Amino acid sequence: MIEIRNVSMDYGAVRAVDGVTFSVNKGEIVGLLGPNGAGKTTLMKIIATHIVPTKGTAVVAGVDVREDPQGVRSRLGYLPEQAPLYDNMEVREYLEFVARSRGLNGNSRSRLEWVRERCGLEKVWCTPIGQLSKGYRQRTGIAQALVHDPPVLILDEPTSGLDPIQIVEIRELVKELAQDKAILFSTHILQEITAVTQRIVVINQGRVMADSTLDHLVREHTESEKVVVGLDAAGDPTVELERLDGVRRAERLQGGKTPRFRLHTAPGGDVLGAVAELCHHKGWKIVELYRERPDLEEVFLSIVSGRDGTAGA
Repeated sequence: MIEIRNVSMDYGAVRAVDGVTFSVNKGEIVGLLGPNGAGKTTLMKIIATHIVPTKGTAVVAGVDVREDPQGVRSRLGYLPEQAPLYDNMEVREYLEFVARSRGLNGNSRSRLEWVRERCGLEKVWCTPIGQLSKGYRQRTGIAQALVHDPPVLILDEPTSGLDPIQIVEIRELVKELAQDKAILFSTHILQEITAVTQRIVVINQGRVMADSTLDHLVREHTESEKVVVGLDAAGDPTVELERLDGVRRAERLQGGKTPRFRLHTAPGGDVLGAVAELCHHKGWKIVELYRERPDLEEVFLSIVSGRDGTAGA
Protein backbone atom coordinates (compact mmCIF):
# COMPACT_ATOMS: atom_id res chain seq x y z
CA MET A 1 0.00 0.00 0.00
CA ILE A 2 2.99 2.30 0.63
CA GLU A 3 6.06 1.69 -1.51
CA ILE A 4 9.13 3.89 -1.03
CA ARG A 5 12.00 3.15 -3.44
CA ASN A 6 15.39 4.91 -3.30
CA VAL A 7 13.84 8.22 -2.23
CA SER A 8 16.14 11.18 -1.65
CA MET A 9 15.27 14.77 -0.78
CA ASP A 10 17.64 17.72 -1.03
CA TYR A 11 17.12 21.17 0.43
CA GLY A 12 19.82 23.06 -1.42
CA ALA A 13 23.12 21.53 -0.34
CA VAL A 14 21.51 19.62 2.53
CA ARG A 15 20.33 16.06 1.90
CA ALA A 16 17.47 15.40 4.36
CA VAL A 17 16.59 11.94 3.00
CA ASP A 18 19.17 9.71 1.36
CA GLY A 19 18.15 6.67 -0.70
CA VAL A 20 15.35 5.44 1.58
CA THR A 21 13.52 2.22 0.68
CA PHE A 22 10.77 0.50 2.66
CA SER A 23 7.14 -0.59 2.32
CA VAL A 24 3.98 -0.83 4.39
CA ASN A 25 1.43 -3.50 3.48
CA LYS A 26 -2.30 -3.72 4.07
CA GLY A 27 -3.03 -4.93 7.60
CA GLU A 28 0.35 -3.71 8.85
CA ILE A 29 1.32 -1.00 11.34
CA VAL A 30 4.90 0.11 10.76
CA GLY A 31 6.61 2.38 13.25
CA LEU A 32 8.85 5.12 11.87
CA LEU A 33 11.43 5.87 14.53
CA GLY A 34 14.40 8.21 14.62
CA PRO A 35 15.94 11.16 16.47
CA ASN A 36 15.02 14.76 15.73
CA GLY A 37 16.30 15.77 12.30
CA ALA A 38 16.51 12.18 11.08
CA GLY A 39 14.23 12.80 8.09
CA LYS A 40 10.95 11.34 9.37
CA THR A 41 8.85 14.45 8.73
CA THR A 42 10.34 14.91 5.27
CA LEU A 43 9.45 11.32 4.37
CA MET A 44 5.88 11.73 5.57
CA LYS A 45 5.50 14.97 3.62
CA ILE A 46 6.70 13.19 0.48
CA ILE A 47 4.19 10.38 0.94
CA ALA A 48 1.42 12.92 1.62
CA THR A 49 2.38 14.85 -1.59
CA HIS A 50 3.25 18.02 0.32
CA ILE A 51 6.69 18.01 -1.32
CA VAL A 52 8.16 16.23 -4.35
CA PRO A 53 11.25 14.05 -3.81
CA THR A 54 14.50 14.95 -5.55
CA LYS A 55 15.02 11.31 -6.55
CA GLY A 56 13.21 8.00 -6.28
CA THR A 57 9.57 6.95 -6.30
CA ALA A 58 6.77 6.84 -3.73
CA VAL A 59 3.55 4.97 -4.44
CA VAL A 60 0.43 5.04 -2.22
CA ALA A 61 -2.34 2.49 -2.83
CA GLY A 62 -1.06 1.97 -6.36
CA VAL A 63 -0.81 5.69 -7.22
CA ASP A 64 2.50 7.48 -7.82
CA VAL A 65 2.94 10.70 -5.83
CA ARG A 66 4.51 12.45 -8.83
CA GLU A 67 2.05 11.32 -11.49
CA ASP A 68 -1.23 11.76 -9.60
CA PRO A 69 -0.87 13.66 -6.30
CA GLN A 70 -4.62 14.28 -6.09
CA GLY A 71 -5.27 10.56 -6.45
CA VAL A 72 -2.84 9.90 -3.61
CA ARG A 73 -4.59 12.42 -1.35
CA SER A 74 -7.96 10.77 -1.92
CA ARG A 75 -6.51 7.46 -0.72
CA LEU A 76 -4.57 8.83 2.22
CA GLY A 77 -5.38 10.06 5.72
CA TYR A 78 -2.63 12.21 7.23
CA LEU A 79 -2.24 13.47 10.78
CA PRO A 80 0.82 15.76 10.91
CA GLU A 81 2.46 16.63 14.23
CA GLN A 82 0.59 19.95 14.18
CA ALA A 83 -2.94 19.03 13.11
CA PRO A 84 -4.52 21.44 10.53
CA LEU A 85 -7.31 22.82 12.72
CA TYR A 86 -9.35 26.04 12.51
CA ASP A 87 -9.84 27.48 15.98
CA ASN A 88 -12.94 29.52 15.12
CA MET A 89 -14.87 26.45 13.91
CA GLU A 90 -16.79 24.04 16.10
CA VAL A 91 -15.58 20.43 15.94
CA ARG A 92 -18.76 19.48 14.07
CA GLU A 93 -18.38 22.31 11.56
CA TYR A 94 -14.74 21.55 10.94
CA LEU A 95 -15.26 17.84 10.29
CA GLU A 96 -18.27 18.59 8.05
CA PHE A 97 -16.01 20.96 6.10
CA VAL A 98 -13.31 18.26 5.79
CA ALA A 99 -15.93 15.72 4.66
CA ARG A 100 -17.18 18.06 1.92
CA SER A 101 -13.60 18.80 0.86
CA ARG A 102 -13.01 15.07 0.60
CA GLY A 103 -16.03 14.68 -1.67
CA LEU A 104 -18.32 12.99 0.86
CA ASN A 105 -21.85 14.21 0.29
CA GLY A 106 -24.69 11.72 0.59
CA ASN A 107 -22.94 9.32 2.98
CA SER A 108 -21.10 11.92 5.06
CA ARG A 109 -23.56 11.78 7.98
CA SER A 110 -22.87 8.13 8.84
CA ARG A 111 -19.12 8.66 8.51
CA LEU A 112 -19.20 11.75 10.74
CA GLU A 113 -21.15 9.81 13.36
CA TRP A 114 -18.52 7.07 13.20
CA VAL A 115 -15.54 9.40 13.77
CA ARG A 116 -17.42 11.28 16.51
CA GLU A 117 -17.91 8.03 18.43
CA ARG A 118 -14.62 6.26 17.69
CA CYS A 119 -12.47 9.36 18.37
CA GLY A 120 -14.40 10.22 21.56
CA LEU A 121 -15.64 13.62 20.44
CA GLU A 122 -19.25 13.46 21.69
CA LYS A 123 -18.68 15.86 24.61
CA VAL A 124 -17.03 18.55 22.45
CA TRP A 125 -18.94 18.08 19.18
CA CYS A 126 -20.35 21.62 19.28
CA THR A 127 -17.36 23.26 21.01
CA PRO A 128 -15.10 25.73 19.14
CA ILE A 129 -11.75 24.10 18.43
CA GLY A 130 -9.95 27.07 19.99
CA GLN A 131 -11.44 26.12 23.37
CA LEU A 132 -10.35 22.47 23.27
CA SER A 133 -7.69 20.91 25.46
CA LYS A 134 -4.61 19.55 23.74
CA GLY A 135 -5.98 16.01 24.03
CA TYR A 136 -9.26 16.85 22.30
CA ARG A 137 -7.43 18.82 19.61
CA GLN A 138 -5.41 15.70 18.92
CA ARG A 139 -8.58 13.59 18.73
CA THR A 140 -10.06 16.07 16.26
CA GLY A 141 -6.92 15.82 14.15
CA ILE A 142 -7.20 12.04 14.09
CA ALA A 143 -10.87 12.34 13.10
CA GLN A 144 -10.06 14.53 10.08
CA ALA A 145 -7.59 11.90 8.87
CA LEU A 146 -10.25 9.19 9.10
CA VAL A 147 -13.38 10.94 7.88
CA HIS A 148 -13.08 9.71 4.27
CA ASP A 149 -12.17 6.13 5.28
CA PRO A 150 -8.82 6.00 3.42
CA PRO A 151 -6.94 2.73 2.82
CA VAL A 152 -3.64 4.32 3.97
CA LEU A 153 -2.95 6.30 7.15
CA ILE A 154 0.08 8.34 8.20
CA LEU A 155 -0.01 9.25 11.87
CA ASP A 156 2.65 11.57 13.29
CA GLU A 157 2.67 11.46 17.11
CA PRO A 158 -1.05 10.53 17.32
CA THR A 159 -1.07 10.09 21.12
CA SER A 160 0.70 13.36 21.92
CA GLY A 161 -1.07 15.25 24.70
CA LEU A 162 -3.47 12.46 25.61
CA ASP A 163 -3.97 11.12 29.13
CA PRO A 164 -3.23 7.43 29.85
CA ILE A 165 -6.84 6.30 29.31
CA GLN A 166 -7.07 8.20 26.02
CA ILE A 167 -3.73 6.76 24.88
CA VAL A 168 -5.03 3.22 25.38
CA GLU A 169 -8.22 4.08 23.46
CA ILE A 170 -6.27 5.51 20.51
CA ARG A 171 -3.94 2.51 20.49
CA GLU A 172 -6.92 0.18 20.26
CA LEU A 173 -8.46 2.31 17.51
CA VAL A 174 -5.25 2.20 15.47
CA LYS A 175 -5.02 -1.59 15.85
CA GLU A 176 -8.66 -1.93 14.79
CA LEU A 177 -8.10 0.27 11.73
CA ALA A 178 -5.08 -1.79 10.68
CA GLN A 179 -7.31 -4.76 9.86
CA ASP A 180 -7.98 -3.30 6.42
CA LYS A 181 -5.51 -0.39 6.15
CA ALA A 182 -1.79 0.25 5.87
CA ILE A 183 -0.59 2.50 8.70
CA LEU A 184 2.69 4.37 9.08
CA PHE A 185 3.02 5.43 12.71
CA SER A 186 5.71 7.94 13.66
CA THR A 187 6.57 8.73 17.27
CA HIS A 188 9.45 9.65 19.56
CA ILE A 189 8.00 7.48 22.35
CA LEU A 190 9.52 4.00 22.39
CA GLN A 191 6.66 2.60 24.47
CA GLU A 192 4.19 3.62 21.76
CA ILE A 193 6.22 1.78 19.14
CA THR A 194 6.20 -1.43 21.19
CA ALA A 195 2.50 -1.14 22.08
CA VAL A 196 1.18 -0.51 18.57
CA THR A 197 3.54 -1.46 15.75
CA GLN A 198 4.47 -4.83 14.29
CA ARG A 199 7.57 -3.65 12.45
CA ILE A 200 9.99 -0.77 12.97
CA VAL A 201 11.87 1.32 10.43
CA VAL A 202 14.66 3.25 12.16
CA ILE A 203 16.14 6.19 10.26
CA ASN A 204 19.01 8.49 11.13
CA GLN A 205 20.66 11.23 9.09
CA GLY A 206 18.21 10.52 6.30
CA ARG A 207 19.09 6.83 5.93
CA VAL A 208 17.38 3.60 6.97
CA MET A 209 19.42 2.06 9.78
CA ALA A 210 17.12 -0.88 10.49
CA ASP A 211 13.87 -2.40 9.20
CA SER A 212 12.62 -5.37 11.21
CA THR A 213 10.46 -6.59 14.07
CA LEU A 214 11.23 -5.42 17.59
CA ASP A 215 12.24 -8.93 18.70
CA HIS A 216 14.75 -9.20 15.89
CA LEU A 217 16.20 -5.76 16.59
CA VAL A 218 16.58 -6.59 20.28
CA ARG A 219 18.45 -9.81 19.43
CA GLU A 220 20.72 -8.04 16.94
CA HIS A 221 21.54 -4.99 19.06
CA THR A 222 21.56 -6.23 22.64
CA GLU A 223 24.77 -7.55 24.14
CA SER A 224 22.96 -9.80 26.60
CA GLU A 225 19.55 -10.86 27.80
CA LYS A 226 18.63 -10.61 31.45
CA VAL A 227 16.76 -13.15 33.58
CA VAL A 228 15.54 -12.42 37.10
CA VAL A 229 15.20 -15.33 39.52
CA GLY A 230 14.00 -15.32 43.13
CA LEU A 231 14.98 -18.37 45.19
CA ASP A 232 14.19 -19.87 48.56
CA ALA A 233 17.59 -21.51 48.96
CA ALA A 234 20.09 -22.17 51.74
CA GLY A 235 23.43 -20.44 51.42
CA ASP A 236 24.49 -18.28 48.45
CA PRO A 237 23.52 -19.77 45.05
CA THR A 238 25.41 -17.12 43.05
CA VAL A 239 28.31 -19.38 42.09
CA GLU A 240 26.00 -22.22 41.01
CA LEU A 241 23.93 -19.84 38.89
CA GLU A 242 27.04 -18.44 37.16
CA ARG A 243 28.12 -21.97 36.21
CA LEU A 244 25.00 -22.50 34.08
CA ASP A 245 25.54 -22.67 30.33
CA GLY A 246 24.88 -19.28 28.74
CA VAL A 247 25.14 -17.28 31.98
CA ARG A 248 27.87 -14.67 31.80
CA ARG A 249 27.33 -13.09 35.21
CA ALA A 250 24.97 -13.34 38.17
CA GLU A 251 24.35 -10.35 40.43
CA ARG A 252 22.40 -10.33 43.66
CA LEU A 253 19.66 -7.70 43.80
CA GLN A 254 19.07 -5.58 46.87
CA GLY A 255 15.85 -5.58 48.88
CA GLY A 256 13.07 -8.09 49.33
CA LYS A 257 12.64 -10.94 51.78
CA THR A 258 13.61 -13.59 49.24
CA PRO A 259 17.09 -13.56 47.63
CA ARG A 260 16.80 -12.33 44.02
CA PHE A 261 19.39 -12.49 41.25
CA ARG A 262 19.78 -10.98 37.79
CA LEU A 263 21.47 -13.31 35.32
CA HIS A 264 23.21 -11.73 32.34
CA THR A 265 22.96 -14.31 29.58
CA ALA A 266 23.93 -14.85 25.97
CA PRO A 267 21.02 -13.99 23.63
CA GLY A 268 18.83 -16.86 22.49
CA GLY A 269 19.75 -19.44 25.13
CA ASP A 270 17.33 -21.52 27.23
CA VAL A 271 18.46 -20.16 30.58
CA LEU A 272 14.99 -20.42 32.11
CA GLY A 273 15.01 -24.17 31.59
CA ALA A 274 18.54 -24.47 32.94
CA VAL A 275 17.59 -22.54 36.10
CA ALA A 276 14.53 -24.72 36.64
CA GLU A 277 16.61 -27.89 36.25
CA LEU A 278 19.29 -26.62 38.68
CA CYS A 279 16.69 -25.71 41.30
CA HIS A 280 15.03 -29.11 41.00
CA HIS A 281 18.40 -30.81 41.45
CA LYS A 282 19.35 -28.64 44.45
CA GLY A 283 15.93 -28.68 46.06
CA TRP A 284 15.58 -24.90 45.81
CA LYS A 285 12.15 -23.34 45.61
CA ILE A 286 11.63 -20.89 42.73
CA VAL A 287 9.71 -17.84 43.95
CA GLU A 288 9.92 -15.94 40.66
CA LEU A 289 11.56 -16.49 37.28
CA TYR A 290 11.18 -14.27 34.23
CA ARG A 291 13.03 -12.56 31.40
CA GLU A 292 13.58 -8.88 32.09
CA ARG A 293 12.22 -6.51 29.48
CA PRO A 294 15.06 -5.27 27.24
CA ASP A 295 16.22 -1.67 27.55
CA LEU A 296 14.66 -0.22 24.39
CA GLU A 297 16.62 3.02 24.69
CA GLU A 298 19.83 1.01 24.66
CA VAL A 299 18.70 -0.83 21.53
CA PHE A 300 17.67 2.40 19.80
CA LEU A 301 20.93 4.18 20.62
CA SER A 302 22.89 1.18 19.40
CA ILE A 303 21.09 1.30 16.04
CA VAL A 304 21.32 5.05 15.39
CA SER A 305 24.96 5.23 16.48
CA GLY A 306 25.93 2.27 14.33
CA ARG A 307 27.22 0.25 17.27
CA ASP A 308 26.91 -3.51 16.94
CA GLY A 309 25.23 -5.23 19.85
CA THR A 310 26.67 -8.60 18.95
CA ALA A 311 29.40 -9.92 16.75
CA GLY A 312 26.85 -10.85 14.13
CA ALA A 313 24.92 -7.58 14.14
